[in-house]
Amino acid sequence: MAAHLRRHPRAGVSYVARVTEADSPVPADAAPTGRIVLLTTTHRVAPGLLSWLAWQALHGADRVLSGDPDHPQLPYLREAGVQVEPGSPAARELVDYCVAGGGRTAVVLTSAEGESELTDGLARLAGSGREAMPDLELLPGSYDLPGARLLDLVQVMDRIRAECPWSGTRTNEELVKYGIEEAYELVEAIEEGDREALLEELGDVLLQVVFHARIAQDAPEDPFSIDDVAGGIVDKLIHRHPHVFGDETAETAEDVRRHWLRTKAAEKQRDSVTEGVPLGQPALALTAKLAFRARTAALDVALPEGAGVGYELLALAVRAEADGVDPEAALRAAARAYRDAIRAAEGSAG
Repeated sequence: MAAHLRRHPRAGVSYVARVTEADSPVPADAAPTGRIVLLTTTHRVAPGLLSWLAWQALHGADRVLSGDPDHPQLPYLREAGVQVEPGSPAARELVDYCVAGGGRTAVVLTSAEGESELTDGLARLAGSGREAMPDLELLPGSYDLPGARLLDLVQVMDRIRAECPWSGTRTNEELVKYGIEEAYELVEAIEEGDREALLEELGDVLLQVVFHARIAQDAPEDPFSIDDVAGGIVDKLIHRHPHVFGDETAETAEDVRRHWLRTKAAEKQRDSVTEGVPLGQPALALTAKLAFRARTAALDVALPEGAGVGYELLALAVRAEADGVDPEAALRAAARAYRDAIRAAEGSAG
């Protein structure tokens, strides 16, 4: 009789796969051997919201057990009339209970860490080939949806804000420099093509967003939370994508850009195309952004005349933007080449 230990992609616990007739042929006249179900849930889904198959298994079980006396599902199971026994039964005990009882069903409500001792024991018994084994299966009662780990991040940030002496006293103003540093590190990871670094730096940038929102939640005036931040950007994205969520159509990326600019202009009601352009950004990026705004508004603007490298760089940045080149990225690429040349020179000198 064969059984296989696997790792469930959503529940994140090891379990014994269900033993089917294909795995171990059973004579038609054999006595029923019962069923052992490992019922997994996730703390990221509200307790009590279980799948229909989970509720069927719970109500149809002869015995339901949980080794975690504080399992969040227990109050809701009691309300639904499901009696849960405390304790962590051994594999031998469960197998004997199901088989000797003429085919009884036992459901084990797994803990957050899983039931590795139980599943290992069941695997050994099933793998011996000498046991009459019940059907062994994992049943996800609830599982994580995409984005579920973001809830963990919010909870972790809440605890850090409450218990960490440093994080608990930071202000939005004090975090500004870290946000800038993390943004530049993200840019570097992208431009270097480093996928591992990209994963890490995206997390660092995300932390900055959650941290700032958590600080804002404590503000005595006009507080807001991460849910307000997420809700605001969701509403904005839906409003600015009428070709996705509304009745308008867009066949090309240029159509999308026109939709975006038109909707954004109607929202902002600005007196100048320069409004909303942050002057604190790097100078080449600032120049390119101003040139883009002027060009998309069909404004014929003569470049200011002046002596010195600043005006020369201004002209180069405007020309680059008109040619579809990001001058900031272009200069960074050239700077990286210059860095490599410096290292090569250092190697030769050494």
